[in-house]
Amino acid sequence: MRYIALVISIVMTLVFFGLTLAVSHWWWIGLAIFGPLALLGIYDLLQTHHSITRSFPILAHLRFLMEFISPEMRQYFLESNISGRPFNRDQRSLVYERSKDIEGLKPFGTELDVYSAEYEWMLHSIAPKPKSNTPFRTTVGGDACSKPYSCSLLNISSMSFGAISPNAIMAMNKGAKKSGFAHWTGEGGFSPYHQKYGGDIVWQIGTGYFGCRNEDGTFNAKLFGEQAVEEQIKMIEIKISQGAKPGHGGVLPAAKITHEIAATRKIPMGQDCLSPPGHSAFSTPIELCHFIQELRELSGGKPVGFKLCIGMPHEFLAICKAMLKTGILPDFINVDGGEGGTGAAPPEFSNSMGAPLIEGLVFVHNSLVGCGLRDKIKIACAGKVSSAAHIIRNLAIGADWCCAARGFMLAVGCIQAQKCHTNTCPVGVATQEPSRFRALNVPDKSERVHQFHSNTMESLNELLAAMGLSHPDELKPYHVSKRIEPNIVMTYQAAYRFLKKGDLLAGASDHPILSKAWEAASADTFAPKQVS
Repeated sequence: MRYIALVISIVMTLVFFGLTLAVSHWWWIGLAIFGPLALLGIYDLLQTHHSITRSFPILAHLRFLMEFISPEMRQYFLESNISGRPFNRDQRSLVYERSKDIEGLKPFGTELDVYSAEYEWMLHSIAPKPKSNTPFRTTVGGDACSKPYSCSLLNISSMSFGAISPNAIMAMNKGAKKSGFAHWTGEGGFSPYHQKYGGDIVWQIGTGYFGCRNEDGTFNAKLFGEQAVEEQIKMIEIKISQGAKPGHGGVLPAAKITHEIAATRKIPMGQDCLSPPGHSAFSTPIELCHFIQELRELSGGKPVGFKLCIGMPHEFLAICKAMLKTGILPDFINVDGGEGGTGAAPPEFSNSMGAPLIEGLVFVHNSLVGCGLRDKIKIACAGKVSSAAHIIRNLAIGADWCCAARGFMLAVGCIQAQKCHTNTCPVGVATQEPSRFRALNVPDKSERVHQFHSNTMESLNELLAAMGLSHPDELKPYHVSKRIEPNIVMTYQAAYRFLKKGDLLAGASDHPILSKAWEAASADTFAPKQVS
Protein backbone atom coordinates (compact mmCIF):
# COMPACT_ATOMS: atom_id res chain seq x y z
CA MET A 1 0.00 0.00 0.00
CA ARG A 2 2.95 2.37 0.57
CA TYR A 3 3.71 2.23 -3.16
CA ILE A 4 0.13 2.32 -4.42
CA ALA A 5 0.38 5.89 -5.73
CA LEU A 6 3.56 5.04 -7.65
CA VAL A 7 2.08 1.83 -9.08
CA ILE A 8 -1.10 3.63 -10.18
CA SER A 9 0.92 6.45 -11.76
CA ILE A 10 3.11 4.04 -13.74
CA VAL A 11 0.15 1.93 -14.89
CA MET A 12 -1.89 4.98 -15.93
CA THR A 13 1.12 6.46 -17.72
CA LEU A 14 1.46 3.30 -19.79
CA VAL A 15 -2.30 3.19 -20.43
CA PHE A 16 -2.49 6.79 -21.62
CA PHE A 17 0.67 6.37 -23.70
CA GLY A 18 -0.92 3.42 -25.46
CA LEU A 19 -4.22 5.25 -25.98
CA THR A 20 -2.36 8.27 -27.37
CA LEU A 21 -0.62 6.11 -29.95
CA ALA A 22 -3.54 3.84 -30.82
CA VAL A 23 -6.71 5.92 -30.42
CA SER A 24 -6.38 9.69 -30.29
CA HIS A 25 -3.75 12.28 -29.59
CA TRP A 26 -6.16 13.88 -27.05
CA TRP A 27 -5.21 11.12 -24.61
CA TRP A 28 -1.87 12.93 -24.12
CA ILE A 29 -3.63 15.04 -21.45
CA GLY A 30 -3.78 11.99 -19.18
CA LEU A 31 -0.19 11.19 -20.08
CA ALA A 32 0.83 14.74 -19.11
CA ILE A 33 -0.78 14.24 -15.68
CA PHE A 34 0.40 10.77 -14.75
CA GLY A 35 3.78 10.81 -16.52
CA PRO A 36 5.34 13.45 -14.23
CA LEU A 37 3.84 11.73 -11.19
CA ALA A 38 5.45 8.45 -12.22
CA LEU A 39 8.81 10.19 -12.72
CA LEU A 40 8.44 11.89 -9.32
CA GLY A 41 7.73 8.54 -7.67
CA ILE A 42 10.76 6.93 -9.29
CA TYR A 43 12.90 9.85 -8.16
CA ASP A 44 11.52 9.47 -4.63
CA LEU A 45 12.64 5.84 -4.55
CA LEU A 46 16.14 6.66 -5.76
CA GLN A 47 16.91 9.84 -3.78
CA THR A 48 18.62 9.53 -0.36
CA HIS A 49 17.83 12.76 1.51
CA HIS A 50 14.23 12.15 2.62
CA SER A 51 13.40 8.80 4.23
CA ILE A 52 9.68 9.41 4.21
CA THR A 53 9.50 9.94 0.45
CA ARG A 54 11.58 6.80 -0.11
CA SER A 55 9.02 4.89 1.97
CA PHE A 56 5.95 6.69 0.62
CA PRO A 57 6.75 7.85 -2.92
CA ILE A 58 4.43 10.59 -4.20
CA LEU A 59 2.13 10.36 -1.16
CA ALA A 60 4.66 11.98 1.17
CA HIS A 61 4.57 15.15 -0.92
CA LEU A 62 1.01 15.77 0.25
CA ARG A 63 2.44 16.31 3.73
CA PHE A 64 5.08 18.70 2.42
CA LEU A 65 2.46 20.55 0.36
CA MET A 66 0.18 21.12 3.34
CA GLU A 67 3.11 22.28 5.45
CA PHE A 68 4.06 24.73 2.69
CA ILE A 69 0.53 26.07 2.23
CA SER A 70 -0.33 26.53 5.89
CA PRO A 71 1.85 27.24 8.95
CA GLU A 72 -0.98 25.78 11.03
CA MET A 73 -0.72 22.50 9.14
CA ARG A 74 3.05 22.49 9.65
CA GLN A 75 2.47 22.90 13.39
CA TYR A 76 -0.10 20.10 13.27
CA PHE A 77 2.37 17.69 11.69
CA LEU A 78 5.06 18.69 14.15
CA GLU A 79 2.82 18.29 17.19
CA SER A 80 0.17 15.73 16.17
CA ASN A 81 -0.26 12.88 18.64
CA ILE A 82 2.30 14.51 20.92
CA SER A 83 1.54 14.60 24.63
CA GLY A 84 4.24 14.61 27.28
CA ARG A 85 7.27 12.63 26.12
CA PRO A 86 7.95 13.49 22.46
CA PHE A 87 9.79 16.67 21.55
CA ASN A 88 7.72 19.78 20.94
CA ARG A 89 7.89 21.86 17.79
CA ASP A 90 10.77 24.10 18.92
CA GLN A 91 12.91 21.16 19.99
CA ARG A 92 12.31 19.31 16.73
CA SER A 93 13.03 22.38 14.62
CA LEU A 94 16.32 22.95 16.47
CA VAL A 95 17.49 19.37 15.92
CA TYR A 96 16.48 19.38 12.24
CA GLU A 97 18.26 22.66 11.55
CA ARG A 98 21.46 21.61 13.26
CA SER A 99 21.51 18.12 11.75
CA LYS A 100 21.02 19.62 8.28
CA ASP A 101 23.58 22.37 8.99
CA ILE A 102 20.97 25.08 8.40
CA GLU A 103 21.71 28.50 9.84
CA GLY A 104 19.65 28.74 13.02
CA LEU A 105 19.28 32.51 13.30
CA LYS A 106 15.71 33.64 14.04
CA PRO A 107 14.30 37.18 13.73
CA PHE A 108 11.80 38.95 16.03
CA GLY A 109 13.03 37.61 19.37
CA THR A 110 12.03 34.62 21.48
CA GLU A 111 8.84 32.71 20.79
CA LEU A 112 8.86 31.21 24.29
CA ASP A 113 6.61 32.32 27.14
CA VAL A 114 9.19 33.97 29.38
CA TYR A 115 6.65 34.24 32.22
CA SER A 116 5.94 30.51 32.24
CA ALA A 117 7.02 28.55 35.31
CA GLU A 118 8.97 26.33 32.89
CA TYR A 119 11.17 29.17 31.62
CA GLU A 120 14.86 29.15 32.56
CA TRP A 121 17.79 31.14 31.31
CA MET A 122 21.56 31.42 31.61
CA LEU A 123 23.20 34.47 33.13
CA HIS A 124 25.51 36.17 30.66
CA SER A 125 28.52 38.34 31.50
CA ILE A 126 29.36 41.94 30.69
CA ALA A 127 32.90 40.63 30.15
CA PRO A 128 32.49 37.65 27.78
CA LYS A 129 35.45 35.39 27.10
CA PRO A 130 36.84 34.30 23.72
CA LYS A 131 35.58 30.92 22.52
CA SER A 132 37.72 27.95 23.46
CA ASN A 133 39.78 26.28 20.75
CA THR A 134 39.96 23.00 22.68
CA PRO A 135 37.18 20.37 22.40
CA PHE A 136 35.30 19.91 25.66
CA ARG A 137 35.77 16.42 27.08
CA THR A 138 35.90 14.73 30.47
CA THR A 139 38.04 11.79 31.57
CA VAL A 140 36.12 8.83 33.01
CA GLY A 141 37.89 6.25 35.14
CA GLY A 142 38.74 6.06 38.84
CA ASP A 143 41.69 4.59 40.69
CA ALA A 144 40.57 1.00 39.98
CA CYS A 145 40.29 1.66 36.25
CA SER A 146 43.35 0.98 34.08
CA LYS A 147 41.79 2.14 30.80
CA PRO A 148 40.15 5.55 31.35
CA TYR A 149 38.09 7.07 28.56
CA SER A 150 38.01 10.66 27.30
CA CYS A 151 34.30 11.30 26.88
CA SER A 152 32.55 14.03 24.87
CA LEU A 153 30.01 16.17 26.73
CA LEU A 154 27.26 15.01 24.32
CA ASN A 155 26.81 11.38 23.32
CA ILE A 156 24.20 9.03 21.86
CA SER A 157 22.05 7.54 24.59
CA SER A 158 20.88 3.93 24.80
CA MET A 159 18.83 2.58 21.89
CA SER A 160 18.98 -1.15 21.26
CA PHE A 161 19.47 -3.10 18.06
CA GLY A 162 16.02 -4.54 17.65
CA ALA A 163 14.30 -1.43 18.92
CA ILE A 164 15.88 0.61 16.12
CA SER A 165 16.93 -0.55 12.69
CA PRO A 166 20.34 -1.65 11.40
CA ASN A 167 20.56 1.44 9.20
CA ALA A 168 19.72 3.76 12.09
CA ILE A 169 22.45 2.19 14.23
CA MET A 170 25.02 2.38 11.44
CA ALA A 171 24.17 6.02 10.68
CA MET A 172 24.51 6.97 14.34
CA ASN A 173 27.76 5.07 14.83
CA LYS A 174 29.32 6.40 11.66
CA GLY A 175 28.42 9.94 12.76
CA ALA A 176 29.84 9.25 16.23
CA LYS A 177 33.07 8.01 14.65
CA LYS A 178 33.43 11.16 12.58
CA SER A 179 32.80 13.52 15.50
CA GLY A 180 34.63 11.48 18.15
CA PHE A 181 31.86 10.87 20.67
CA ALA A 182 30.38 7.76 22.27
CA HIS A 183 27.46 5.57 21.20
CA TRP A 184 25.58 3.67 23.93
CA THR A 185 24.34 0.30 22.67
CA GLY A 186 21.17 -0.01 24.72
CA GLU A 187 20.54 -3.35 26.40
CA GLY A 188 20.09 -5.22 23.09
CA GLY A 189 23.75 -6.18 22.79
CA PHE A 190 26.83 -5.24 20.77
CA SER A 191 25.60 -5.95 17.24
CA PRO A 192 27.51 -6.18 13.93
CA TYR A 193 25.94 -2.83 13.01
CA HIS A 194 27.53 -1.16 16.03
CA GLN A 195 30.86 -2.61 14.91
CA LYS A 196 30.85 -1.77 11.20
CA TYR A 197 32.10 1.83 11.35
CA GLY A 198 34.17 1.63 14.54
CA GLY A 199 32.66 4.48 16.57
CA ASP A 200 33.32 4.44 20.31
CA ILE A 201 30.89 2.11 22.10
CA VAL A 202 29.52 1.99 25.63
CA TRP A 203 28.12 -1.50 26.07
CA GLN A 204 25.01 -1.46 28.21
CA ILE A 205 24.20 -4.59 30.23
CA GLY A 206 20.52 -4.74 31.15
CA THR A 207 18.40 -7.08 33.19
CA GLY A 208 18.20 -9.58 30.31
CA TYR A 209 22.03 -9.72 29.93
CA PHE A 210 21.60 -9.79 26.15
CA GLY A 211 24.75 -10.87 24.39
CA CYS A 212 26.21 -12.31 27.59
CA ARG A 213 23.51 -14.60 28.98
CA ASN A 214 22.92 -18.23 29.73
CA GLU A 215 19.91 -20.07 28.32
CA ASP A 216 17.95 -19.32 31.51
CA GLY A 217 18.59 -15.58 31.13
CA THR A 218 21.25 -15.26 33.84
CA PHE A 219 24.59 -13.51 33.42
CA ASN A 220 27.36 -15.41 31.59
CA ALA A 221 30.75 -14.03 32.63
CA LYS A 222 32.64 -15.89 29.89
CA LEU A 223 30.52 -14.46 27.05
CA PHE A 224 30.78 -11.00 28.58
CA GLY A 225 34.54 -11.13 28.89
CA GLU A 226 35.03 -12.31 25.30
CA GLN A 227 33.27 -9.21 23.96
CA ALA A 228 34.10 -6.60 26.62
CA VAL A 229 37.81 -6.66 25.79
CA GLU A 230 37.10 -5.47 22.21
CA GLU A 231 39.00 -2.24 21.58
CA GLN A 232 35.90 -0.47 20.23
CA ILE A 233 34.09 -0.89 23.57
CA LYS A 234 35.30 1.97 25.77
CA MET A 235 33.03 1.67 28.82
CA ILE A 236 30.48 -0.70 30.38
CA GLU A 237 27.13 0.42 31.80
CA ILE A 238 24.79 -1.64 34.00
CA LYS A 239 21.20 -0.59 33.32
CA ILE A 240 19.28 -0.73 36.59
CA SER A 241 16.28 1.26 35.35
CA GLN A 242 15.29 3.66 32.57
CA GLY A 243 13.29 6.86 32.72
CA ALA A 244 10.51 5.77 30.36
CA LYS A 245 9.38 2.83 32.49
CA PRO A 246 11.48 2.38 35.66
CA GLY A 247 10.87 -0.94 37.38
CA HIS A 248 8.90 -2.30 34.43
CA GLY A 249 11.29 -4.15 32.15
CA GLY A 250 10.82 -4.24 28.41
CA VAL A 251 9.44 -6.27 25.54
CA LEU A 252 10.76 -6.70 22.00
CA PRO A 253 7.83 -8.20 20.05
CA ALA A 254 8.49 -11.46 18.22
CA ALA A 255 7.55 -9.73 14.94
CA LYS A 256 10.62 -7.49 15.23
CA ILE A 257 13.08 -10.29 16.07
CA THR A 258 15.26 -11.30 13.15
CA HIS A 259 17.91 -14.01 13.06
CA GLU A 260 20.57 -11.31 13.52
CA ILE A 261 18.81 -9.94 16.60
CA ALA A 262 18.46 -13.42 18.04
CA ALA A 263 22.16 -14.12 17.46
CA THR A 264 23.23 -10.79 18.96
CA ARG A 265 21.02 -11.12 22.03
CA LYS A 266 21.49 -14.91 22.43
CA ILE A 267 17.73 -15.48 22.44
CA PRO A 268 15.39 -17.91 20.59
CA MET A 269 13.39 -16.97 17.51
CA GLY A 270 9.60 -16.86 17.35
CA GLN A 271 8.75 -15.48 20.78
CA ASP A 272 8.66 -12.09 22.48
CA CYS A 273 11.98 -11.06 24.05
CA LEU A 274 11.43 -10.03 27.66
CA SER A 275 13.69 -7.89 29.84
CA PRO A 276 12.92 -8.65 33.50
CA PRO A 277 12.12 -5.68 35.77
CA GLY A 278 15.15 -6.39 37.96
CA HIS A 279 18.61 -7.98 37.91
CA SER A 280 19.41 -11.57 38.87
CA ALA A 281 23.20 -10.97 39.12
CA PHE A 282 22.76 -9.00 42.37
CA SER A 283 20.04 -8.42 44.94
CA THR A 284 21.72 -6.17 47.52
CA PRO A 285 23.76 -2.94 47.32
CA ILE A 286 26.94 -4.78 48.27
CA GLU A 287 26.33 -7.40 45.58
CA LEU A 288 25.93 -4.58 43.04
CA CYS A 289 29.36 -3.24 44.03
CA HIS A 290 30.91 -6.68 43.59
CA PHE A 291 29.21 -7.01 40.18
CA ILE A 292 30.76 -3.68 39.16
CA GLN A 293 34.17 -4.98 40.21
CA GLU A 294 33.63 -8.24 38.31
CA LEU A 295 32.72 -6.42 35.07
CA ARG A 296 35.70 -4.11 35.41
CA GLU A 297 38.07 -7.05 35.78
CA LEU A 298 36.48 -9.02 32.93
CA SER A 299 36.68 -6.00 30.60
CA GLY A 300 40.38 -5.52 31.24
CA GLY A 301 40.08 -2.45 33.47
CA LYS A 302 37.61 -0.34 31.48
CA PRO A 303 35.34 2.21 33.20
CA VAL A 304 32.16 0.61 34.59
CA GLY A 305 29.09 2.49 35.78
CA PHE A 306 25.37 2.11 36.17
CA LYS A 307 22.27 3.87 34.91
CA LEU A 308 19.08 4.45 36.86
CA CYS A 309 16.06 6.65 37.20
CA ILE A 310 15.76 7.81 40.80
CA GLY A 311 12.91 6.28 42.77
CA MET A 312 13.12 5.45 46.48
CA PRO A 313 15.79 7.82 47.92
CA HIS A 314 17.02 5.35 50.54
CA GLU A 315 17.82 2.75 47.85
CA PHE A 316 20.35 4.98 46.11
CA LEU A 317 21.85 5.99 49.45
CA ALA A 318 22.09 2.28 50.30
CA ILE A 319 24.30 1.90 47.21
CA CYS A 320 26.40 4.83 48.45
CA LYS A 321 26.81 3.13 51.83
CA ALA A 322 27.81 -0.10 50.06
CA MET A 323 30.45 1.83 48.11
CA LEU A 324 31.87 3.18 51.36
CA LYS A 325 31.74 -0.23 53.05
CA THR A 326 33.36 -2.21 50.21
CA GLY A 327 35.63 0.48 48.79
CA ILE A 328 34.35 -0.51 45.32
CA LEU A 329 33.21 2.53 43.35
CA PRO A 330 31.63 2.82 39.92
CA ASP A 331 33.50 5.05 37.52
CA PHE A 332 30.28 6.84 36.58
CA ILE A 333 26.56 7.00 37.37
CA ASN A 334 24.12 7.81 34.57
CA VAL A 335 20.94 9.54 35.81
CA ASP A 336 17.94 9.03 33.52
CA GLY A 337 15.05 11.45 33.92
CA GLY A 338 11.47 10.24 34.19
CA GLU A 339 10.64 12.37 31.14
CA GLY A 340 13.18 10.48 29.01
CA GLY A 341 12.84 7.36 26.91
CA THR A 342 12.37 6.78 23.19
CA GLY A 343 10.68 3.37 23.28
CA ALA A 344 7.06 2.44 23.93
CA ALA A 345 5.91 2.41 27.55
CA PRO A 346 2.60 2.19 29.43
CA PRO A 347 1.20 5.74 29.82
CA GLU A 348 1.08 5.57 33.62
CA PHE A 349 4.76 4.61 33.77
CA SER A 350 5.72 7.14 31.13
CA ASN A 351 3.84 10.03 32.72
CA SER A 352 3.85 9.28 36.44
CA MET A 353 6.73 6.99 37.45
CA GLY A 354 10.28 8.06 38.25
CA ALA A 355 11.92 11.35 39.25
CA PRO A 356 12.32 13.99 36.50
CA LEU A 357 15.87 14.63 35.37
CA ILE A 358 16.54 17.82 37.32
CA GLU A 359 15.35 16.38 40.64
CA GLY A 360 17.14 13.08 40.04
CA LEU A 361 20.37 14.76 38.98
CA VAL A 362 20.47 17.15 41.94
CA PHE A 363 19.68 14.25 44.30
CA VAL A 364 22.51 12.03 42.98
CA HIS A 365 25.00 14.92 42.97
CA ASN A 366 24.02 15.86 46.54
CA SER A 367 24.21 12.24 47.71
CA LEU A 368 27.74 11.76 46.39
CA VAL A 369 28.89 15.11 47.76
CA GLY A 370 27.36 14.33 51.16
CA CYS A 371 29.15 10.94 51.18
CA GLY A 372 32.47 12.46 50.18
CA LEU A 373 32.49 10.49 46.90
CA ARG A 374 31.63 13.12 44.28
CA ASP A 375 35.22 13.81 43.24
CA LYS A 376 35.78 10.08 42.61
CA ILE A 377 32.67 9.33 40.49
CA LYS A 378 31.51 11.04 37.30
CA ILE A 379 27.82 11.75 36.69
CA ALA A 380 26.14 11.48 33.31
CA CYS A 381 22.52 12.30 32.59
CA ALA A 382 19.81 11.81 29.98
CA GLY A 383 16.23 13.00 29.55
CA LYS A 384 15.05 15.11 26.60
CA VAL A 385 18.43 16.76 26.06
CA SER A 386 18.23 18.50 22.70
CA SER A 387 20.27 21.71 22.92
CA ALA A 388 23.41 23.32 24.28
CA ALA A 389 21.22 25.19 26.77
CA HIS A 390 20.05 21.84 28.20
CA ILE A 391 23.66 20.68 28.46
CA ILE A 392 24.70 23.84 30.32
CA ARG A 393 21.78 23.56 32.75
CA ASN A 394 22.58 19.91 33.48
CA LEU A 395 26.30 20.52 33.92
CA ALA A 396 25.61 23.47 36.20
CA ILE A 397 23.55 21.38 38.62
CA GLY A 398 25.78 18.34 38.81
CA ALA A 399 26.39 16.43 35.56
CA ASP A 400 29.75 15.84 33.89
CA TRP A 401 28.27 14.98 30.48
CA CYS A 402 24.92 14.37 28.76
CA CYS A 403 23.46 11.67 26.56
CA ALA A 404 20.64 12.15 24.06
CA ALA A 405 18.51 9.55 22.29
CA ARG A 406 15.59 11.40 20.79
CA GLY A 407 17.73 14.18 19.33
CA PHE A 408 19.86 11.70 17.40
CA MET A 409 16.75 9.78 16.31
CA LEU A 410 15.42 13.01 14.80
CA ALA A 411 18.80 13.61 13.19
CA VAL A 412 18.53 10.31 11.30
CA GLY A 413 14.99 11.07 10.15
CA CYS A 414 12.51 10.22 12.94
CA ILE A 415 9.22 12.14 12.56
CA GLN A 416 7.76 10.96 15.89
CA ALA A 417 5.08 8.89 14.20
CA GLN A 418 4.90 6.88 17.45
CA LYS A 419 4.89 3.54 15.61
CA CYS A 420 8.11 2.36 17.29
CA HIS A 421 6.61 -0.83 18.75
CA THR A 422 4.64 -1.85 15.63
CA ASN A 423 7.53 -2.50 13.20
CA THR A 424 5.88 -0.07 10.75
CA CYS A 425 8.05 3.03 11.28
CA PRO A 426 7.43 5.14 8.15
CA VAL A 427 11.00 6.43 7.91
CA GLY A 428 12.98 3.28 8.70
CA VAL A 429 14.29 4.29 12.14
CA ALA A 430 12.39 1.94 14.48
CA THR A 431 11.70 -1.09 12.31
CA GLN A 432 13.33 -4.37 11.31
CA GLU A 433 11.46 -4.54 7.99
CA PRO A 434 14.08 -4.27 5.19
CA SER A 435 11.72 -2.57 2.76
CA ARG A 436 11.22 0.17 5.33
CA PHE A 437 14.70 0.69 6.78
CA ARG A 438 16.21 0.81 3.27
CA ALA A 439 14.67 4.29 3.14
CA LEU A 440 17.22 5.46 5.71
CA ASN A 441 20.39 6.25 3.77
CA VAL A 442 23.38 5.64 6.07
CA PRO A 443 25.96 8.03 4.50
CA ASP A 444 23.45 10.90 4.33
CA LYS A 445 22.03 10.43 7.82
CA SER A 446 25.44 9.81 9.42
CA GLU A 447 26.46 13.26 8.19
CA ARG A 448 23.39 14.70 9.91
CA VAL A 449 24.37 12.95 13.15
CA HIS A 450 27.84 14.47 12.87
CA GLN A 451 26.42 17.94 12.11
CA PHE A 452 23.91 17.83 14.98
CA HIS A 453 26.68 16.97 17.44
CA SER A 454 29.18 19.42 15.96
CA ASN A 455 26.77 22.35 15.80
CA THR A 456 25.41 21.70 19.30
CA MET A 457 28.93 21.61 20.75
CA GLU A 458 29.78 24.82 18.88
CA SER A 459 26.70 26.46 20.39
CA LEU A 460 27.79 25.22 23.83
CA ASN A 461 31.15 26.91 23.27
CA GLU A 462 29.49 30.19 22.28
CA LEU A 463 27.12 30.16 25.26
CA LEU A 464 29.95 29.54 27.73
CA ALA A 465 31.95 32.41 26.24
CA ALA A 466 28.94 34.73 26.56
CA MET A 467 28.67 33.71 30.23
CA GLY A 468 32.28 34.76 30.81
CA LEU A 469 33.47 31.17 31.22
CA SER A 470 36.32 29.34 29.54
CA HIS A 471 35.33 25.73 30.29
CA PRO A 472 32.20 23.78 31.34
CA ASP A 473 33.99 22.81 34.59
CA GLU A 474 33.43 26.41 35.73
CA LEU A 475 29.63 26.08 35.61
CA LYS A 476 27.82 26.36 38.95
CA PRO A 477 24.12 26.24 39.93
CA TYR A 478 24.05 30.04 40.24
CA HIS A 479 24.81 30.42 36.52
CA VAL A 480 21.27 29.39 35.54
CA SER A 481 18.00 31.04 36.66
CA LYS A 482 14.50 29.61 36.67
CA ARG A 483 11.11 31.22 37.03
CA ILE A 484 9.38 29.51 39.96
CA GLU A 485 6.14 31.51 39.83
CA PRO A 486 5.04 34.49 37.72
CA ASN A 487 6.70 36.89 40.17
CA ILE A 488 9.40 34.67 41.71
CA VAL A 489 12.79 33.96 40.08
CA MET A 490 15.63 31.94 41.58
CA THR A 491 18.94 30.58 40.45
CA TYR A 492 19.29 26.81 40.80
CA GLN A 493 21.67 27.51 43.67
CA ALA A 494 18.84 29.21 45.60
CA ALA A 495 16.03 26.91 44.41
CA TYR A 496 17.71 23.68 45.59
CA ARG A 497 19.63 22.87 48.75
CA PHE A 498 23.15 21.73 47.92
CA LEU A 499 25.14 19.77 50.50
CA LYS A 500 28.77 20.30 51.42
CA LYS A 501 31.36 17.55 51.16
CA GLY A 502 30.88 14.91 53.86
CA ASP A 503 27.67 16.38 55.33
CA LEU A 504 25.89 13.02 55.40
CA LEU A 505 28.86 11.25 56.95
CA ALA A 506 29.18 13.90 59.64
CA GLY A 507 25.45 14.00 60.35
CA ALA A 508 25.55 17.70 59.58
CA SER A 509 22.75 17.74 57.03
CA ASP A 510 19.16 18.71 57.76
CA HIS A 511 18.10 18.12 54.15
CA PRO A 512 14.36 17.29 54.13
CA ILE A 513 14.81 14.15 51.98
CA LEU A 514 18.45 13.09 52.22
CA SER A 515 18.77 13.17 56.00
CA LYS A 516 15.87 10.75 56.69
CA ALA A 517 16.74 8.57 53.69
CA TRP A 518 20.36 8.30 54.86
CA GLU A 519 19.20 6.98 58.23
CA ALA A 520 16.90 4.47 56.50
CA ALA A 521 19.58 3.19 54.10
CA SER A 522 21.61 0.02 54.65
CA ALA A 523 24.53 -1.33 52.62
CA ASP A 524 23.23 -4.86 53.11
CA THR A 525 19.72 -4.47 51.68
CA PHE A 526 17.57 -2.28 49.48
CA ALA A 527 14.81 -2.49 52.10
CA PRO A 528 14.55 0.55 54.41
CA LYS A 529 15.36 0.52 58.10
CA GLN A 530 12.65 1.84 60.38
CA VAL A 531 13.32 5.49 61.17
CA SER A 532 11.39 7.49 63.72
